[in-house]
Order: sequence, then C-alpha cells, then structure tokens
Amino acid sequence: MTRLLHLILALPLVAGHTAFAAPCQFESQGDGRVAAIVDARGVRLDDGREVRLDDGREVRLAGIEPTATTKQALTSLLTGRDVTLRGTDDTPDRYGRQGALIFVGESEAPIQATLLAQGDALVSAEIADKDCAAALMAAETEARRQKKGNWADPSAIKNAESPDDILAGIGRFMVVEGKVLSVRQAGAMTYLNFGRNWTRGFAVTISKRTQPALENAGITLKSLENRRIRVRGWVEGNSGPRIDVRLAGQVELLGANEPTGVRP
Repeated sequence: MTRLLHLILALPLVAGHTAFAAPCQFESQGDGRVAAIVDARGVRLDDGREVRLDDGREVRLAGIEPTATTKQALTSLLTGRDVTLRGTDDTPDRYGRQGALIFVGESEAPIQATLLAQGDALVSAEIADKDCAAALMAAETEARRQKKGNWADPSAIKNAESPDDILAGIGRFMVVEGKVLSVRQAGAMTYLNFGRNWTRGFAVTISKRTQPALENAGITLKSLENRRIRVRGWVEGNSGPRIDVRLAGQVELLGANEPTGVRP
C-alpha cells in the first residue's frame, strides 16, 4: 500500500527535467501526538512538544469526507502516533477545530491520501492547491478503480437518473454520476438538470460567483449540456434532490464511453 501510494503521489511531480517537491507540503502548523480519535473527521493531540497548538486541541482532517469505515481506519493509523500538521490556514472552524493535512513521522504523503487510497474516505474538493488536490483525487481514483473499501459497494456512486435514491441521502455527502440534459439560468443561479421533470429530478445548482472558478478549471457551464459528469457534495432539497457546487473540484468531466465509477 505504501509503495502504491507513493507512486500515486509522484504522478504530478515531474515535468520535463525539473524536479518538484511532493504535493501537499504546506507550511507546518504544529506537531504533536495523537491521543484520541474524536470522530471520523477529527483527532485530539495531547503532547508537550506541540508548537502552535494547546494541549488537547482538536484537529479536523482537511480535504476529505468520511465514510462508514473512516473512524476505524484512523484509529489504526493514527492512535499514539507523532504527527505534523500542514496547511495554508490554521484558523479554527466554528467548532474550535483546526483544519489540516496530517503527516505521520517523515512521510511525504498525508494520512488523508492513505485513507483515500484504501477507500476509507472521499475527496471533499476543499483543497485549493491544484497539485495537492490532484494527488488526493488520484488516490481516490485508484481505490475506486480497484473497488477498495467504500467503492466495493455498487451504490457508492449514485445514478443521477434515480433521484429517489439520492434524496434518501439528504443531508449526506454523496458522489453522483449522470448526463446533464439541460443547463438553465434563473437569476444568479445556474441549474444543471439531469431529469426532464425539473421539480423532481436531480439537479446541480451553481451560483454566479462560483462560475469563474469553474471556468479557470476549464469548465464552461453551457458546454456541460449533454455531457456526462461526476459531481460530489451535500445533498439537499425537498421534492427533488440538489447538490450545490461551490468549488471547482466538485465537478469532474467523464468520457462518453467511460464505465460508471471509473475515471482514467
């Protein structure tokens, strides 16, 4: 697993004859020892060697969303281990948790990449750095290709043509695939409709302020019509399920003949 993970993370590192640092190597935000796994998203550090954290400070794993097996995997991987926190912003969230990528010992890969490679987590798309985001997505893609962990379940990726299945997961983070049948704008909001019945079918909503980020990533909304895409995010809605796209990494373009659940 370690060798495979390093190969995955090494993919974006070479361009021509120039060597680059490993992705996700952001500024250190402190270090410590993992005293407890709080939940599937957080750990508690408790060690006198902490640099910028108070003892007992909770840390939220940035860049991923948990699955049913994440907490168990974290317990195995992190309990009692000395770790370094890295990230671009150490401002606590509203729950007082610091978001960070977590590195064990001298590893060049964050524990988030390990969880993704094992199929024990989903990419959240919150990491803005392109190289780091690509490395995390590559780890998830390989697990999905090999049907590891979460991806062994055929229902791990929802079909956009089955809105009731998606609506059943309201309030949860989901990955959905399907063909965009129409792109419609209403005021400052653009709707990607996956069903003929706009009120009951699955749809993706994208605000006007999010469009520049998508365009910078090479995605123009009108061009998505009749294209197959994979979208990830929190499911909301009443009569019909919705996912609100706020980050470019939430949308992936799929090939016309690409098998469901796999991306080359």
